[in-house]
Amino acid sequence: MPHATGSLALRFVQAIDDVPASSWDACAGPDNPFVSHAFLNALEASDSVGEGSGWAPLHAVLEDGQGRVRACAPLYLKAHSYGEYVFDWEWARAWEKAGGRYYPKAQVAVPFTPVTGPRLLVAPCEEGERDATQGLLAEGIVSLTRRLGLSGLHVTFCSEAEARLLESQGFLARQGFQYHWDNPGYRDFDDFLATLTSRRRKAIRKERERANAQGVRFVTLRGAAIEPRHWAAFDRFYRDTVDRKWGGAYLTEDFFPRLGQALGDQVVLIMGEEEDGGALVCGALNLVGGTTLFGRTWGAAGPYRFLHFEACYYRAMDYAIAHGLTRVEAGAQGEHKLSRGYRPQPTWSAHWIADRAFRAAVADALSRERIHVAQAMAQLAEATPFRCEESLP
Repeated sequence: MPHATGSLALRFVQAIDDVPASSWDACAGPDNPFVSHAFLNALEASDSVGEGSGWAPLHAVLEDGQGRVRACAPLYLKAHSYGEYVFDWEWARAWEKAGGRYYPKAQVAVPFTPVTGPRLLVAPCEEGERDATQGLLAEGIVSLTRRLGLSGLHVTFCSEAEARLLESQGFLARQGFQYHWDNPGYRDFDDFLATLTSRRRKAIRKERERANAQGVRFVTLRGAAIEPRHWAAFDRFYRDTVDRKWGGAYLTEDFFPRLGQALGDQVVLIMGEEEDGGALVCGALNLVGGTTLFGRTWGAAGPYRFLHFEACYYRAMDYAIAHGLTRVEAGAQGEHKLSRGYRPQPTWSAHWIADRAFRAAVADALSRERIHVAQAMAQLAEATPFRCEESLP
């Protein structure tokens, strides 16, 4: 499905393996593991996306006259809005109530991954050329969206710079927020605690003491240290947690070991095991980027308390401090993260709506939503547990 774009040609492929890993990764860069060829291939090879999942890969690849990949984007045709974390259910209901067909839609995203990162991936080039190439890539994907008669194209968890560039091309920019933890160079966890109010400092210490006084020992495993038994246990925890909270697992059992094999030392698994017997009882999956530890998926089994906070937040902070990482991103939602030192940070998406009247209605809704988001972030920023502004990273 080629599309000519000046001296470049845009084609769309139904499998990430149709693009050489070296060519894709040259565009994706080394800092965000989720847009890597290995991560996207693990999703496809494990059947977590593809036929029957509602995520049909149709990746965009922009090539020059010599067949070299100059830009690419992880593109999917979506049959629903699950696994996106930028919620557009109300848009879908409104458009279908008006007689329109919202699905399928086009989505530039990393499936099941509410992590900000590049979405319009460009091979190394001059800054001005980069913006122009991203613009051509977006233009070509919009053209495909028109030809297929889709309701719209959605670019989710992109960078702010990408959102602004797309906004200049007729997309609607949308802002949300998550909670991230910043490490300005703490010597250790106590150094971080010293920046908090006395009340929160004591509460966190007590929480960690309780988590570690239940006969559970925490181990941090990376790369080859993660054994098949760890992945098998983690998959059980993941499914049990999903079944209790949401009722449907996105990721297949085959995904986790494939991920570990493909990404190696970029995978960090924090596991809790019983001190008496060694049975595994909980786990938190993280990926390491250039400067960031990305907390992704959590699961647990057994009558234990506080394990989630210890494994997902405090152990992640410990790891970031020990390895000189400057940020921990612990996923979507979770106002409880605020009292544990995580602060609100903006997230971005961009939306191209085919129908003009529908686009106007969405634009109006987003203008009102933007006010509420700004107010919420301002209020949350004032509720951080840090002692004073000077203590903030």
